[in-house]
Amino acid sequence: MTSIWGDVVTGEAETAARRLRDGMERGVLSFPLTSFHEDGSLDPEGFRAHVAAQIATGPGAVFPACGTGEFFSLDEEEYRQVVAIAVEEAGGRLPVVPGIGYGWAQAVRFARIAEEAGADALLVLPHYLVAAPQEGLVAQVEQLAARTRLPLIVYQRGQVAYTAASLRRIAALPNVIGLKDGHSDLDRLQRLTLAAPEGFLFFNGASTAEIQARAYATVGIPAYSSAVHAFAPEIANAFFAALRDSDDKAVERLLRDFYVPLVELRDRVPGYAVSLVKAAARLRGRPVGPVRAPLTDPSAGDLADLEALLTTGLDLVGAAL
Repeated sequence: MTSIWGDVVTGEAETAARRLRDGMERGVLSFPLTSFHEDGSLDPEGFRAHVAAQIATGPGAVFPACGTGEFFSLDEEEYRQVVAIAVEEAGGRLPVVPGIGYGWAQAVRFARIAEEAGADALLVLPHYLVAAPQEGLVAQVEQLAARTRLPLIVYQRGQVAYTAASLRRIAALPNVIGLKDGHSDLDRLQRLTLAAPEGFLFFNGASTAEIQARAYATVGIPAYSSAVHAFAPEIANAFFAALRDSDDKAVERLLRDFYVPLVELRDRVPGYAVSLVKAAARLRGRPVGPVRAPLTDPSAGDLADLEALLTTGLDLVGAAL
């Protein structure tokens, strides 16, 4: 299946890939939180302030309304507002890549909203609920690619995992420009990077990706998303700089004293991969509000542990809570 958009897709895909590649070399990929009021309603102005502060810290790209941004909790109108605000605040200075998901028919609805809002590309989140064979995984991407002019980055995580043969097929589509990985299977990843065409983008999308950043780099995937950037860009940027500069002592100090304890705290309760990030942002006065059900905010005890850990991490990089 080929795209109905023809050369328009090819040109936009090349531009998006180049801008993302340039951004990945200078900073982490930012996945901002979506702000809610205490009653659970969307807080557009809170989100505007949060995403503006994120962009000011120099990430390589901004990915609104993805996993960290609780895409799964947004209706279409809320999604429209979130993407539009991110585009407005980015002002063309860096790529804006919102998430889309569920089955391809619903994902196309989100894709069209993102197009209208001025997004630069889309992150295709794993489809909803069911396991599927490789032929179906490829067909899902083909259906999406044929129905949007925006470049696509596919995300393999959960029930989605591509073989090298499947990756060759989707990478041949003119507007599929990259793959984000959340499985951390280095054997599979090495096969995928070798199967991909020259210039195809790969991203480390593991939970708390810094933990595995060095391992991913050994198979040719240095770029990664950073949830920590959403609440402590000072720490995220310091880690990125240390990794870029091969400062192993600094990398290991941050991993040992901040990132590993953060993962241990994250693993206490399902959903803390988002809930803790939001709670840490609130500790720093960011206007992000609570999480929406089915996620839950951290307990008082876990929140106290998070505050102590955050203080330690900021101390390591010469910053304050």
